[in-house]
Amino acid sequence: MFERVGSMLVKEFLELKRDPWAMFRLVVPLLIQVLIYGYAATFTVNHVSVVLLDLDRSEASRDLVSHFLATGRFELVDEATTQREIAHDLDTGRAMLALVIHAGFARHLQDGQTAPLQVIVDGSNSNTALIALGYVEQIVAKFEDDWIARGWPVTAGAAPPTVTLALQDRPWFNSAIDDRWFFIPGVVGTLTLIQIVSLTAFAVVREREIGTLEQIMVSPIRPYEFILGKTVPFFLIGLGDVAVVTAVGVWWFHVPFVGNWLVMLAGVSLFLLATLGFGLLISTFSRTQQQAFALNFFLVNPIFILSGFAFPISSMPAALQWLTYLNPLRYFLVVLRAEFLKGVEARVLWPQLAALAMLGATLLGLSVFRFRKSLD
Repeated sequence: MFERVGSMLVKEFLELKRDPWAMFRLVVPLLIQVLIYGYAATFTVNHVSVVLLDLDRSEASRDLVSHFLATGRFELVDEATTQREIAHDLDTGRAMLALVIHAGFARHLQDGQTAPLQVIVDGSNSNTALIALGYVEQIVAKFEDDWIARGWPVTAGAAPPTVTLALQDRPWFNSAIDDRWFFIPGVVGTLTLIQIVSLTAFAVVREREIGTLEQIMVSPIRPYEFILGKTVPFFLIGLGDVAVVTAVGVWWFHVPFVGNWLVMLAGVSLFLLATLGFGLLISTFSRTQQQAFALNFFLVNPIFILSGFAFPISSMPAALQWLTYLNPLRYFLVVLRAEFLKGVEARVLWPQLAALAMLGATLLGLSVFRFRKSLD
């Protein structure tokens, strides 16, 4: 028995050695995904985009802002003059945090009174929001200590013995910082991606593997008709998947949907076109279902990691941040969270919708070209 088993082991290793593609699947995808997870999968929040509204315009307010920027974790992207500008920056995603320094900030500090500081954070990404608020509290505490230690000169006598800043945090779009409000919209996108890519890739490969693809192609059906017949059902299935997951999120988990259903439908449709093209492209590189499964695993996991679903894109290395621009899930998650929690209009989301349209057209065009070539 041991001899037979040993012979089988030798046979399997010899076959593995003679199959370069198998060696590639076993080693290279694993190494690449380990590198991506190692660099991108982090809950450390860096480069938090900040919009500043400084109504005090004093040396004290500038010193407070410098405390934020000196940490390297906050990046000033806009200096607003009105509350309307703050709302626009948060709605469009240009800023994740707003810092409002009210008039009289320096005077309150000099008089030893409580100086109010308002921090408005985009709560649609609850994990990042909580971490950013933790950073804010540490910076404010450091500013208090530095103010007292410096013995800041005041016009009316010596520096006050104590300094107190009252931090008024105000999470927008997710006032309770409920994780489900952040994760459920993301689940809509990730489950749709996994389902549709898998269905498209495996369905076409299955036809080729069992030999029915050749039988179909010798029939009067044309290649583009075959492609439509394979993809349109999955498009409809994708719409159904999104509807089911959205219904569960809204009615079971009580995640609010405050946006426009038509904008949501436009984003879903464009995303489905991209995922259908992606799945069809995988099928053109696969001859067996095993190969399709390996490619699916190799590509879908990095797409998930590099989408911003759980890990902030701004904290990733610059090279990976550039790579995320090729990821349709990145743009779809922005649309989903904007419609679920913010109620953003289409004119604000047009960059994401345009990116999905371009990626969908590119992936579908490339996959159809390769598929038609493989059939000829």
